[in-house]
Parts: sequence; C-alpha cells; structure tokens
Amino acid sequence: MGEAAEMSGTAIESAGNLPAGVIATPGPASTLPLDQVPRAAWDGLAEAAIEPNAFFAPGYALPAFGCGPKQSSPQALLAHSGTRLTGLLPVVWAWSALRLPVPALVAQQPYSPLTVPLLCGAHAEQAAGALIDAARAAGARLLSLPAMTLDGPAFGALSAAMRTRGLVATIHNEHERAALDASQDAESYLRGGFGSKRLKDLRRLRNRLEEEGTVAFTVARDPAAVTAALERFFALEARGWKGQAGTGLGQRADDAAFAREAAGAGVFTIAELRVDDRAVASGIVLQHGNRALFFKIAYDEALARYSPGVQLTVELTRLFAADPGIALVDSTADAGHPMIDHVWRERLCVGDMLIPTHANDPIAGAIVALMAARRGLRSQLKGLVHRIKTVKETRT
Repeated sequence: MGEAAEMSGTAIESAGNLPAGVIATPGPASTLPLDQVPRAAWDGLAEAAIEPNAFFAPGYALPAFGCGPKQSSPQALLAHSGTRLTGLLPVVWAWSALRLPVPALVAQQPYSPLTVPLLCGAHAEQAAGALIDAARAAGARLLSLPAMTLDGPAFGALSAAMRTRGLVATIHNEHERAALDASQDAESYLRGGFGSKRLKDLRRLRNRLEEEGTVAFTVARDPAAVTAALERFFALEARGWKGQAGTGLGQRADDAAFAREAAGAGVFTIAELRVDDRAVASGIVLQHGNRALFFKIAYDEALARYSPGVQLTVELTRLFAADPGIALVDSTADAGHPMIDHVWRERLCVGDMLIPTHANDPIAGAIVALMAARRGLRSQLKGLVHRIKTVKETRT
C-alpha cells in the first residue's frame, strides 16, 4: 500500500499530461485525449465492434464527458492495426473517478452502466492487448473496467490477451442483471414469464387506465420528437421519488445538458405510454449494433395502481421482439430489480474487472485491495443511511 501511494503523485500529475511518447502518431497501442480521436475512425470501429456498447460510441461518450460531471482530462486508450483503429476505451485516472491517489486508470464515464471496450471483431485479441499496453505506457499499474460483461466476446479477447502477457485479472462485485432475448415471440415470452393470471391482471389494469383517457404507446425516434419526449421524461422523474431525492436526470444542469445534447444528436429513442396528451410512463433506449439498452425509466407515481412502468416494459418487449435487428436487450438495471427481473428472464453476468498492467505486481495488488476497501466502506455507509431514514419514517 505504501509503495502504491508513493507512486500515486506521478500518476495524478500525468492525468492531463501523459508521457510524450504515448500521445503520438498511431501505433499498435497509443493514447489520445478523448475529444481528439478522429470521429470517422471512431464511428467505423463502433460499427465493427465485436461486442456492442452504445455508451462508448462517440455520439454518447462525447456529450457524456463534455457536459457531465467534470472529469480530469478524459483519455482514450487506442489500438491500431496499421492505420485502422481497432480498439478504444475511454478512461480517467483513479483520482478523478474514485478520489483514490493511485496509479490506476478507470473506464468510468458519467451515465455509463457498461464499460465493455470497443474491439474490432477481426482484431479483437490484438486490440485488447494493445489497450492494456497503452494503459501500461501511460503509467497505470492497474486498468479498471467497472460494469464489464463477463460472458461476452470482449471479455474473452481481454482474457486471451492477458494470458499471453502473464496477467491475471481480479473480478469484484460479480452479479447478474436482467436482459431480454429479443429473438423470441413476444406473446409466448410474456405468458411464460408472467403466467396467464398475471397477464390477465395487467390487461385489466390497462382497461382501468383507459378510464383516465385514451391510452397509446408511442416511440419517438426523430431527434426533434426525442427532444420533446425528453422534456416530458424530465418532468415525470421530477414529480416522483427521484425528484424528491434530487437524482432525476433533468435536475442538475450538467446532467440535463448531456441528455439534451445526446437526444439532439439522435442517440436516444424514447418510448412513452400516454394517456391523452400526457406521458404516464417513459423509457430512454439506446441501440448499438444488434443490442439495445434500456437506459432509464420514469412513470407517473400518482397512477402507480395501474402499474404504468410494467405496462411500458411489456410494450417495449413487443417492440423489441418485432425488430429483427435487435437480438438482445440489456436492462442496465441493478441486480434483483423488483420490476424488470420479473418481466425479462435472461441474465447478463456483470462485474468489475481489474487488470494489472505488469505481471505479479504487488502495487497492482495493493490498489485492488484499496478499491475493495473503498467499495465496502461505501456499502456500509449506504446501509447506515438507509437504516437512519427508515427509523425516521417509522417515527413520523
């Protein structure tokens, strides 16, 4: 631990000024400030990625870093095969991401529940290794990928690249989250998950909701329509528990600015369940390749008796299943989510992947231990706050 802390000053100082040989003419492994990555090359890599991740495509990542909570000089670890960009991973230093003074790079950006790197399918293992090499050349002793899928081709490519370098990753916080196999017939899928009785109850609630007005399911795809739908999403969140907690997407100026820029750039699709002219449930969706991501949901809590969030998710299930271009939908939800887990039955294995950049490195081991201690402390504090809140509510 002491040796890691001693080296941390160099790492922090280099956060905005990586070694001169790193930010250079593209080689097999290199690093650039994120906003200097050539857009056409980045777009091309995103289209060819072996495992889609819309959160690291430029249309999302650039607004997220540009408008979101200020990070210290976001960088892109890059891999090339000749002049072709074959790998990309946005990173910041651990001090910026976690307030830990250690020589570690973290693939963490605002608003991203998935950190799968973009790897060209034809060069995946080579590109994965080059990203690790780029992190090492930048002075990092550890590369952290929180919220990494642990059962996909990108994980396989990283694992193969680590084996050739004598590296062993540590996995923390491994868990499963809900996903939808969109290749199935929607009605059969919903019956298999809910059962006939629950589906009948949902239809009854839908009929009761129609007593409030004309119910319609709509999907906004055009940027102008998405921008208008986003403002309705903000309003829905602000009226609910997220609004009371101050965590709604539209409640902080930087969060709202990011979402508006991404919406205007055509990054989002927004699905709504509407009663007459008002949205009673809204969901923000992203798509990259054959994978969709159910990013955010909000609903009118005054109409909770009609289960508008579940109704919206059922409609989205039908929408996704009818789209031959979508194979899988990631819920991006927490493990054990009380709603989505009962609707979508497939599971994605996700965890924090911690990759040392040197073999048998005690400094990397100390950083891993420090990160584990930090996460444990945060979990205890979160539990304590929840218990205090519960006690206060029972006394009022």
